[in-house]
Amino acid sequence: MCVVCGCADTSHQHDHSHAHPHEHGHAHEHGHAHGHDHPQGHEQAQDHVHVAPSTGDLHYGAGSARVSVPGMSQARAIQIETTVLGENDRLASQNRAHFEGHGVVAYNLVSSPGSGKTTLLCATLEALKTRAAGLPVAVIEGDQQTSNDADRIRATGAPAIQVNTGKGCHLDAQMVADAFARLPLHAHSHAHAHDHAHGHDHGHGDHDPSHGSVLFIENVGNLVCPALWDLGERAKVAILSVTEGEDKPIKYPDMFAAARLMVLTKTDLLPHLDFDVPKCIEYARRVNPGIEVLLVSARSGEGLDAWLDWLLQPLEAPAETAAPAADELARLKARVAELEAQLAAKA
Repeated sequence: MCVVCGCADTSHQHDHSHAHPHEHGHAHEHGHAHGHDHPQGHEQAQDHVHVAPSTGDLHYGAGSARVSVPGMSQARAIQIETTVLGENDRLASQNRAHFEGHGVVAYNLVSSPGSGKTTLLCATLEALKTRAAGLPVAVIEGDQQTSNDADRIRATGAPAIQVNTGKGCHLDAQMVADAFARLPLHAHSHAHAHDHAHGHDHGHGDHDPSHGSVLFIENVGNLVCPALWDLGERAKVAILSVTEGEDKPIKYPDMFAAARLMVLTKTDLLPHLDFDVPKCIEYARRVNPGIEVLLVSARSGEGLDAWLDWLLQPLEAPAETAAPAADELARLKARVAELEAQLAAKA
């Protein structure tokens, strides 16, 4: 996972030299083929790798850290993950309190690249102009480079901040806090709270103030790393296009286990594909029995009303829907506690 593989902002010392010892008494260059047996110590260093007896397939997530990094022990990987995720969770809790204190509902949209997140967001923003006129909305866009997606969002009239992560493969809570502070939605929520505190009456057009405001966070396209990185959102929404294959939920289970909703996009293409919708839903509920599912086509508009219903429902009844976000945070904290226990056992 990226907490320990290099894209997270951490520094670490390798636990042991990554020399390549061979028990043969001659110097050799690697420009020629040669055969030799690796010592037992090399095999022991790889004891976190599971080898399928029948096929020889390798599973590098079988160790206590569930990740393999050359030159790093499982205990050290657990220690780094615990430290980094613990700090991120602290910042995410601050974001969540900030959002909830000002009536901002944040959704973290996660998917692989090319799933149609931005296209769905643009269609959503346009539809909300009619469905919830006056509803304050904003978008934080995450990509490694370019402002292409933020430019598309801004073309709809909605404010957006692009966050380029460089080599990073996900957004984190600090990035979201920094971006949110630069959005008009942030100023609106503070002004809204200030005016109500002073009993001021200010108009919102057709917007019902009980609906609060909505922040969409479009994460970097990646079905792996964003799974454990809490941003302070109310819910993760896993977006899967029908062009990708119905087995994605079991190939990338952590992401779908962390999501409250799976949106199957590009459904207008289903007549031209062999995508098995029931099987995909079965797979998603195998890793997350409580996950909700919607089928949406941003191009045809099919399913868009149901998507808007889902987005707006938490705004109308926040007390009833806050629990899943708290449950997700609890799961993350339990995972950190598990890692700490494993590290202590290794000591």
